[in-house]
Amino acid sequence: MLVLVAPGQGAQTPGFLTPWLDLPGATDRIAAWSDAIGLDLAHYGTKADADEIRDTAVAQPLLVAAGLLSAAALDASPGVVAGHSVGEITAAALAGVIGDEAALRLVRIRGLGMAEAAAVTETGMAALLGGDPAVTVPHLEKLGLTPANVNGGGQIVAAGTAAQIAALVEDKPEGVRRVVPLKVAGAFHTHHMAPAVEKLRAAAVDLTVSDPAVTYVSNADGRTVATGSEVIARLVGQVANPVRWDLCMETFQQLGVTAMIEVCPGGTLTGLAKRALPGVQTLALKTPDDLDAARALIAEARTPAADAAGDA
Repeated sequence: MLVLVAPGQGAQTPGFLTPWLDLPGATDRIAAWSDAIGLDLAHYGTKADADEIRDTAVAQPLLVAAGLLSAAALDASPGVVAGHSVGEITAAALAGVIGDEAALRLVRIRGLGMAEAAAVTETGMAALLGGDPAVTVPHLEKLGLTPANVNGGGQIVAAGTAAQIAALVEDKPEGVRRVVPLKVAGAFHTHHMAPAVEKLRAAAVDLTVSDPAVTYVSNADGRTVATGSEVIARLVGQVANPVRWDLCMETFQQLGVTAMIEVCPGGTLTGLAKRALPGVQTLALKTPDDLDAARALIAEARTPAADAAGDA
């Protein structure tokens, strides 16, 4: 059983899209998406510096475009799809809930709305290294912070105002080794993003939506979602609610996932899986050079049941 996963913000690095544009048809595809959303994806993915692509209004469309481009090049048939934060829009397209161009249009609105919401108050996020969630989460709540990303393996990302993040640095939860402020534009997945939720909800009304063609796992609670309408409702609401990637990985185990491939720019989610999903083979698509290894992993991960079904 293969799960295809899509990373969220922070996975992007300067120039990461460059090698993917050498693939047949990739430049034309990126150009069409750029025209559709009014953003030069090729420029930001090949020439822009780290500060330019840190802008959430740029980073989000860039990540979805890269994920869809790399998934198309892989041409896999996953049994399960999921995404972390904005990666859920990529996953929705991979599951056939919405089309690729619709996904890019939606993520453009999401990114702009979240950038506007982040500009209202000085907010931020910080990663906590180590510690027990049972101790860490109450401590964060005491400081007025939200556990915005619960990623598994003890990794939690807190979000709140700049003053609350500063207080956290000075007053770590018991057992936490370090608090690392992140270079992000705002307190994503908290109540600070409420204005962006309304913008996304209005945009979602015009979407043409289908039910998922494969198993879709929601990062709101790790549950599988069977209808396209619920996928979209969750995509809208998750902007202002925590990401529970830990619960997604628990669901992968329950579903019998044996292999995980993370679409471009891969690395973050496969790193978490190596700690939380022992026995599951993982591979991150960073450049097209990883495609052959990914295809070999897919072939190796085929179960006897799948082979039997294919022979029937």
